Amino acid sequence: MEFLSAWSSLLGGFERMMDPHLLLMCFIGTFAGTLVGVLPGLGPAAAVAILLPMTYGADPLSALVGMAGVYYGAMYGGTITSVLLNVPGESASVVTTFDGYPLAKQGRGGLALGLAAIGSLAAGTIGLILLTLMAVPLARAALSFGPPEYFAVMLLAFTLVSALSSESILKAGLSLFLGLLLCTVGQDVVSGTPRLTFGSMELLDGVNFLPAVVGMFGLAEVMQGVIHRSEFALAGRTKLKLKSIFPSPSDLRETYGSILRGGFLGFIFGLLPGTGATVASFMSYGVERRLSKTPEKFGHGALQGVAGPESANNSASSGEFVPLLALGIPGSATTAVLIGAFVLLGIQPGPRLFAEHPDIAWGLIASLYVGNVMLFVQNTAMIPFFVWLLMVSQRCLPVVVASLCFIGVYSINNVMSDVWMMLAFAALGYIFKICNIPPAPLIIALVLGPAAENALRQSLVISMGSPWIFFLRPISAGLLVLAAGSFFLPMLQSLLIRRVAPVEATMFTPENK
Repeated sequence: MEFLSAWSSLLGGFERMMDPHLLLMCFIGTFAGTLVGVLPGLGPAAAVAILLPMTYGADPLSALVGMAGVYYGAMYGGTITSVLLNVPGESASVVTTFDGYPLAKQGRGGLALGLAAIGSLAAGTIGLILLTLMAVPLARAALSFGPPEYFAVMLLAFTLVSALSSESILKAGLSLFLGLLLCTVGQDVVSGTPRLTFGSMELLDGVNFLPAVVGMFGLAEVMQGVIHRSEFALAGRTKLKLKSIFPSPSDLRETYGSILRGGFLGFIFGLLPGTGATVASFMSYGVERRLSKTPEKFGHGALQGVAGPESANNSASSGEFVPLLALGIPGSATTAVLIGAFVLLGIQPGPRLFAEHPDIAWGLIASLYVGNVMLFVQNTAMIPFFVWLLMVSQRCLPVVVASLCFIGVYSINNVMSDVWMMLAFAALGYIFKICNIPPAPLIIALVLGPAAENALRQSLVISMGSPWIFFLRPISAGLLVLAAGSFFLPMLQSLLIRRVAPVEATMFTPENK
């Protein structure tokens, strides 16, 4: 009965979405969200916050449809600059740069963007179906997660991302350690004591993530291209025809498993408040590399390295609507702003939302389905334009990218300290490139480090200082076992290869043939 009731209510939502005004708001929101995703440093949370004053006096469903479109539209838009410029538009697109940009440098940038669009459409639809069917039950299950479980999730993410480097686990560990060290900069949330601020008032709030990621992934690439006089963008080999954007049947066979796994994994992490699309994309990348028969291709242009994370981050945006609509709990900064929009419109999200405002709740869910299709059409149609624009302006691309980085970072807080921080991370990113140190562990540490520290300290307070709390709770214990396996498995594989290789060499010597 609940199944039939959910689909019947959803059909009512689709009836409301047939209103031309709502369709126009959905189109404007998704298109604006794509542009927001393209701009480094702005992000969906800031964009939705800017739109909040416009909700006064507006029709509630129209306003919410437009702002929701900006939110999940940014998930698509961040892919464009991640693949073509190696500049992630928002944090969830950081992982896409690992293989998306190498594909673009190989002349397959259009294919990478097309595959990301298809994966986002498919995984987003998976997430929306799960949202429709299991919103309230899954939200209640997510509430069973306490600080020990959240810390175990973060630890699993750290071990997975540290294992992404196939060349040197030591270098990956160094990058992770540096990221965790930078997370300790700022005011202690419990005691209020400044840590590693060296008397600087600007560092009391800690190291801002966006200047760090834009510097390490954007400006560092510009510096390397200018210093070494290398081609910065697509080397003029990216195909422009629309048919070259859509993957071949063999490409789809290679990546359909990544898309499906990313869809379900992203929804689960989107469901858990505090994790969201960024964690989902990193976790998806780690899972795909683990399951791949050719893990050495990751970081050099693996299609699964684009399809999995892009599917995960779009499905996660659907999952984040579960605690938002069913329980009134924000799962991310953007959904926290959306709750503010609900309140401004005189609507309280939570368990009574579906009973008191069913037209708003199901109309909004139906708009996510419609917007998902709109975004697919918009992005596949716009890909040739973005590729053409980059190819005809290659000589000025370093200036354009650097300008986007400076404008985007400065617009976060309108202070020059963020710009100086970005420049510092750009220099660090360039050093990482020279020394062949992976930046991914540092970035994931900056994203998850503060949350991991808070979860650890809360857990120890609950257990009166005993670490056994992590092992006595089944979920956290299981996650810790997975984290340990993820950490030690690469070492065991390396030892096995070292032992087997000499045996194989002696078996195939001329004397033994």
